[in-house]
Formats: sequence, C-alpha cells, structure tokens
Amino acid sequence: MALEFYDQVLVLLGLIILGVGAIPRFVENKPLTRPPIYVLFGFLIFWLPLGLPSLDPLLQGEFAERLAELGVIIALMTAGLKIDRPPGLRDWASTWRLLGITMPLTIGLAAVVGWWAGLAIPTAVLFGAVIAPTDPVMASEVMVEGPEGSTEDREREDADGHEDEVRFALTSEAGLNDGFAFPFTNLAVAMAIAGAAPGNWLGEWILVDVVFRIIVALLGGLVFGWLLAKVVFAGVPDAPMATSVLGLQALGGTFAVYGLIEFLGGYGFIGVFIAATVLRNYEYDHVYYERLHDLSEMSEQLLLGVIMTLFGGLIAHGLFAPLTWRLAVAAVLVVFVVRPLSGLVALIGFDRSWTERTIISLYGLRGIGTLYYLAFGLNEAAFRDPEVIWALSGLTILVSVVPLGFSATPVVEEWLGEEEPMEDWQEEPYEHV
Repeated sequence: MALEFYDQVLVLLGLIILGVGAIPRFVENKPLTRPPIYVLFGFLIFWLPLGLPSLDPLLQGEFAERLAELGVIIALMTAGLKIDRPPGLRDWASTWRLLGITMPLTIGLAAVVGWWAGLAIPTAVLFGAVIAPTDPVMASEVMVEGPEGSTEDREREDADGHEDEVRFALTSEAGLNDGFAFPFTNLAVAMAIAGAAPGNWLGEWILVDVVFRIIVALLGGLVFGWLLAKVVFAGVPDAPMATSVLGLQALGGTFAVYGLIEFLGGYGFIGVFIAATVLRNYEYDHVYYERLHDLSEMSEQLLLGVIMTLFGGLIAHGLFAPLTWRLAVAAVLVVFVVRPLSGLVALIGFDRSWTERTIISLYGLRGIGTLYYLAFGLNEAAFRDPEVIWALSGLTILVSVVPLGFSATPVVEEWLGEEEPMEDWQEEPYEHV
C-alpha cells in the first residue's frame, strides 16, 4: 500500500533527522565530513523503492529557492557568531582580498568556462554568479570553531596574529560573498530579460543592484544588529523557563533582520551576517554566546542535512542526465583551476605562507548558496537550457564537496599542524546560566 504524500514527507524528514544525529558519530576520527555523507544518504533513500516523492528542481523551483534561502540565512548567522575578530580594514585584509578580487575574478572566469561548455551568454553569467559563493558549513574543519574565551584571550590572539588566518579568511569570506553574489545574479537576470547589450541594463544595475541595495544592507545590518544585541542582552534570566530558551532571541532576530532589510530593498544575506558580527562583538565576554552559537549551529546542521539529502535525491532522479563531456570538464576546471587561481592572485603579497594561501584559495567550497542563487535566478527569468545549468552547477557542487570535503581533515592535521576539533556532542556538557 502506497504512502500518502504527508506520510512520505514525515518518513523523509524522520530519516534525515536520524541521519543528521547519527552520522557525526560514525565519522568521528575519520577523514570524512558530513555533506558528502548526506548526499550519498539522499541518493540511496531516493533510489530505493520507498515510495518517496519525485524531485525536480525546475518543477519545484519555488520550494528549492525558499529552502536554500533558509539554509543560507542560518549559515550566515552562525558564521557571524563564530568570528571573534573585530571588523577592520587591516584586520580583515584577507577577507577584502577574497571579496574584491577573488570573487569577481571567479565569476568572470567561470562564466567564460560555462560559455566554452555551450551555455548562452546570460546563462553563462548566471553560472558564474551562482558558483561564486563559498559555503560556511561545507568544510567545517577549515572554518572558525565558535565563540569562546575571554577578553584577555582575545587580546592575546591579537598580539599573536589573531586566530588561525586560514579559518578566519574562509569563514569571513563565506559570510560576505554569500550576499555579494546577489548583484551578479541580478546582472544575469537583467541580461536574460533585456538582452546582453550593456546599454539595456548597465545604469540601473549599477545604481540599484550594486550601490543602493548594498548600502541598505550594510547600514541595516549595523543598525538592526545593534538593536538585536540590546534585546538579547537586556538581562540575565534566572528562571528555568527563561534559561531553557536562551538563543531563540538571536534566531528570531535573524529572521526579523533579514525580512526588514529585504523590505527596505537591501540584500538580506549581507545584513544578516553584519548583524550577527555586531551581535558577537557587542559584549564579548557574555555567557549567552555559547547558547546562541549552539542553537544556531544545530539549526544550521539540520538544514544542511535536509538540503544535501534532497540534493542527493535530485542526483538519484536524473539531475546529471543533460551532462556532456564539456560540462563535466567545466565543473572540474571551476573547482580546481578557476577558484584556486583566483584566490592565489588575490593573496599575492599577503603576509602568510604559501601553504596557508594555497589552502585558503583551494577550500572555498560550493554548496547551499549556489543552490539558492540558481533557483532564484531561474525563478526570476527565462534562461536557455535551465536543466543544463542545473546539471552543471550540481556537478560543480559535488566535485567541490566530495574530494575537498574528504581532504579537509587531513589538511588541517598535517599541513596546518592542528588537531581535528571535537564534535559538539563530545564536549563537556553545557552548564546553564
């Protein structure tokens, strides 16, 4: 007897949540990361005859966009809460290099590679834009671990050159370029609607999509982040009920910040990351941060598990059917040539070893942000061969996540001389405030 659709959804969610909870225990002390396991898990459960619903990113484009959007929002909040370094031009030099040089260079080169592989010009530009965001959760071993320590620890880190530069650069880059990919995605949408000739879209794109919306996002993130911090740190809860819901203020505030900035015409992704960074730097020593981070990271991992499991389901249902040898080569080129080359160019003259610069350049993994921008772009305008760009973008994510994800732990341990961080469930129990 076939399951009803509602029952199918419950079975699917149950399997995903069980996987999210169980998989970390099985990959402990192994050169494995969770995203590739989720993809394999999703492929298997959708390939088996379990009666699960069929997946099609074109027919279910609105659902794909909103689910990925939610995942990006939570990931950006988590990334902002992890960063212990106060914002600054000099202190964030690696971030500005990756954002100002690596990102546009990656977009341009990826668009050329996509055009070579057979994509029309607007579709190639869309491919370059959607493949630009790096993901703050795909390779957690090379990301900042989370808020901890005291003001004295922070000052000591400043004196010693801050926290590990590789982790900081990749986390801060992922937090910002997930939002700064929006103008380029809107550029591709404008080209698809008005034509590739710059005279049809250039002025409005620069004034509205680049200048106005970015300024609104930056200012909104600063203002709303400060207001959110005022609310979150308004008092110390003593009652068990108040203690048990610590962290929900930040989660709810994040959604509010995103919605308000979008309403004002800005880029919500940029605003959310800025607001989370402001929140993190408001009262550095406050005991709330551990709970805020724990809740956001748990939400992030749950959404990561859901999205990557469904991505595995897309593969099982024929996502890669339109691939040609040129498209396959294009995906490999983007991951192992375009991104590393763009990163190394941006970091020329940067005061870090070549080993660190190479890791930063190589480990900008693609993931949920790419899925969001692709679904968004295809929902906004009619692009030629949408199934082809879905196949190419999906393969690029897979090529990025699998080899780089599996190699992240050995790289951290051997090249950087660091031990793998413990999973949350291995750490000491959290003591309530």
